[in-house]
Amino acid sequence: MIPPNFRLDGKIALVTGCSRGIGKAMAISLAAAGADIIGVSASLESSGSAVERDVLAQGRKFKGFACDFSNRKSVYDLVARLKGESPQIDILVNNAGTIRRKPAAEHPDEYWDTVIEVNLNAQFVLSREIGREMLSRGHGKIVFTASMLTFQGGVTVPGYAASKGAIGSLTKALANEWAGRGVNVNAIAPGYIATDNTAALQADPERNKAILSRIPAGRWGTPDDLVGALIFLCSPASDYVHGTILTVDGGWLGR
Repeated sequence: MIPPNFRLDGKIALVTGCSRGIGKAMAISLAAAGADIIGVSASLESSGSAVERDVLAQGRKFKGFACDFSNRKSVYDLVARLKGESPQIDILVNNAGTIRRKPAAEHPDEYWDTVIEVNLNAQFVLSREIGREMLSRGHGKIVFTASMLTFQGGVTVPGYAASKGAIGSLTKALANEWAGRGVNVNAIAPGYIATDNTAALQADPERNKAILSRIPAGRWGTPDDLVGALIFLCSPASDYVHGTILTVDGGWLGR
């Protein structure tokens, strides 16, 4: 049983990057807590997707949208559709992201531009546009997916590290302006989570061994490890939590 102040009954949650991995687990968990879901991913089917089936199995409603977050016009088209078709969004989970790997001295402009557009610019636009509506109602919850690289520099991923560092600062900047107006803005910083994005690291025997040796919990995380933190930050239980970056990392940053 979910305690009453962790319930999300009657709420509508928008989750970006919801078709797989962390985002899919987030969408399903919010539905389990009582929220209806608006899902957005780059190639999400408007109906019949796996995430839709899983949300419906929780007894909640689902509406799906496709959006290319690397294209600013596509993001604004999404905003227009949301305003026309979804009268109220109570929870925004900015989870969509991408990564490009190449040493900094060889990192091309197109890698940098794509990562910054998807991981930072699109998320600011969505937060501003949906946040404005939340401010007018006097309540709302916004949660960003940050990263260990919100705190660290990483290797061969300069655009990703820059974008996630900026997400940490954006979380605090929005919280500073909006906390007194009833809108909570926070972030979750996952540690090393077993998803498609980390498949190359998991498959590299040396990197995998080095990563596991640093994690006090002794294992890679799973998307389900993040859902408790997410439900907390999206629920009334976190009404006095603003500008926090909540790490879910198996103890990585404490090492």
